[in-house]
Amino acid sequence: MKTIFTIFSLLVFSIISAVNSCPPSDRAALLAFKAALHEPYLGIFNSWTGTDCCRNWYGVSCDQETYRVADINLRGESEDPIFERAHRTGFMTGFISPEICKLARLSSITIADWKGISGEIPKCITGLPFLRILDLIGNRISGEIPADIGRLERLTVLNVADNQLTGRIPVSLTNLSNLMHLDLRNNKISGPIPSRAGDLNMLSRALLSGNQITESIPASLCKIYRLADLDLSVNKISGLIPPCFGKMAVLATLNLDCNMLTGSIPATLLTSAIGNLNLSRNALGGNIPDVFGPSSYFTVIDLSHNKFKGLVPRSLSAASYIGHLDLSYNHLCGRIPAGAPFDHLEASSFMYNDCLCGKPLRAC
Repeated sequence: MKTIFTIFSLLVFSIISAVNSCPPSDRAALLAFKAALHEPYLGIFNSWTGTDCCRNWYGVSCDQETYRVADINLRGESEDPIFERAHRTGFMTGFISPEICKLARLSSITIADWKGISGEIPKCITGLPFLRILDLIGNRISGEIPADIGRLERLTVLNVADNQLTGRIPVSLTNLSNLMHLDLRNNKISGPIPSRAGDLNMLSRALLSGNQITESIPASLCKIYRLADLDLSVNKISGLIPPCFGKMAVLATLNLDCNMLTGSIPATLLTSAIGNLNLSRNALGGNIPDVFGPSSYFTVIDLSHNKFKGLVPRSLSAASYIGHLDLSYNHLCGRIPAGAPFDHLEASSFMYNDCLCGKPLRAC
């Protein structure tokens, strides 16, 4: 009788263990994903053994109710003890296998900062209905962003910065109504910003610098009420700066430097909520609007390397705060106003203009 009870107990335990572990299909998909990668220094995949991929597999997390794989979190730069013991950051080669798409309940994919992972973003990723985070920053991934990326209706983070992506920003990306963080920096993406970018109504950060984006800035971006950080620097963007940027309620950082922008500075930018404004290295011209006032609070305002002419605005002295100001390499002329903030600025802020004078430059 005792033997029968023992056998029964073992049978029940084995059934419970099987129910409370990842299904064989998820385990097989993870092992196929691992087989396409080579990590020679840290041994992060050494823990990927046994039948239960929900238990102690490095970087793998499962849903507590369904026991399906929900998260893959593999970062090449981490404070994890594995990295501390090795005294180095991670390096991994290979590619992201399409087998990852068989993990149908994935909520987040983070395969970041491994420096050597190449290949393309598997197109089948757009068929993962629960995906909220796709973070592939810091690899050597090439090809294009999948054209139907807009199918990922729950996506909140898309970070593919510091790779070798080409092609255009897919028009379907504007369907991602839950997207909060978009980071495409330092790739080879070309073509225009989609005209319907303003449909990304939950977006708070849009970082697109260091690409080959062309054409003008769509004014629809001003419709994004939550947008706080917009970086379009180091591209080939032309045309005018939309005046409506100065009317955005929470826009705090606007980096448009190193483009081909023309026209004048919209006066609204200088009295807005923007505190970090970089318009340097464009072809902007005309006078700098003399509209600064108590609502002007700039930690950085960089207007250097443009074609501005006329006087240094006297109203700068009425601003609440001016931390760093750079007006160098323009065609400004006349006396530099006295008093704050000019009394704490260095000569480099005013160098290489046509005929500026007064402290901190030569006397008039």
